Amino acid sequence: MTQSETLELSLQLLRQPSVTPVDHTCQDIMAKRLEKIGFNIENMRFDDVDNLWARKGTKAPVFCFAGHTDVVPTGNLDAWNSDPFVPEIRDGKLYGRGSADMKTALAAMVVASERFVKKHPIHKGSIAFLITSDEEGPSINGTVKVIETLEARNEKMDWCLVGEPSSTNKLGDIVKNGRRGSLNANLTVKGKQGHVAYPHLAVNPIHSFSKALAELCETVWDNGNEYFPATTFQVSNINSGTGATNVVPGTLNTLFNFRYSTEVTAEELKARTLEILNRHNVEYEISWTLSGLPFLTPVGELVNAAKSAILNVTGVETELSTSGGTSDGRFIAPTGAQVLELGVLNATIHQINEHVNVDDLEPLAEIYEQILENLLA
Repeated sequence: MTQSETLELSLQLLRQPSVTPVDHTCQDIMAKRLEKIGFNIENMRFDDVDNLWARKGTKAPVFCFAGHTDVVPTGNLDAWNSDPFVPEIRDGKLYGRGSADMKTALAAMVVASERFVKKHPIHKGSIAFLITSDEEGPSINGTVKVIETLEARNEKMDWCLVGEPSSTNKLGDIVKNGRRGSLNANLTVKGKQGHVAYPHLAVNPIHSFSKALAELCETVWDNGNEYFPATTFQVSNINSGTGATNVVPGTLNTLFNFRYSTEVTAEELKARTLEILNRHNVEYEISWTLSGLPFLTPVGELVNAAKSAILNVTGVETELSTSGGTSDGRFIAPTGAQVLELGVLNATIHQINEHVNVDDLEPLAEIYEQILENLLA
């Protein structure tokens, strides 16, 4: 075999310009392979989003591979050293949009399942795939809708492995066994526009908000715990003014975000924020968006199966982490499933010249196959 099966399938998927929410036949490529080894294929399209639910077996326990075929936009094409949708291998690295996030993981999942089923045509439980084209976008018609459909018919999964790029320095050195919650706020501070020479006739919203903002930035929201770092508050945007130097603005708008641990709830964060604003006599309107609840999979069957597989294949002692952004695991964990994220190195995700180490692809498929062996053989 001159080229690994995982690399071959990766190249096939990477050639599809599946910029969110377009799947561009990626799921069809995967489904045809899975159907050949006994998977029942169910396409679930919601609005402009393609989703795939594939399952082999009808009994519990259910092990599910989850992931997404959509990728973020390429950015400036002239900045790429090669066409982002014509994958190239240079110096042992596979370049292309989605190479790290996360088409190589999808390829490894399919190949691992093919190999496992060939060895164990009659295995315990069920293997499933939950694949969406809406992870990099608004995440409205993707995994969350599939989960709603499965829950409505009482179709449960016991273990779920999400192929997000979790590794930092070596393949498998980090797996994500949870994620922080994400709470966003859109705050408008109200003032009164006027001339800077007559400040007594105006109310400057920048001034009235400044002390409250300083306190929000300095507040210790919690101290985290053994699985989660302390909750963070970050301003992502702030706008005010007319562009003129002699006008006191009438409003200020700011966007901010909490990435929070299980030591605090979204409602508590909201209440403490409002208390600070009110105490500083800020006149405001605020709206909140909860992007995801925090979730945690403690050490148990899935974590142990993954750690054992990584050690056997790579010799790496893996570390559990809950750092990073949100993932679709936030929609799956509330069903009661154990959820883990394990994939290639994340150093170049969403970047120009995104790439992954070619030598990591076959070991990733072996790790996934070993996890299936540990849980369903």
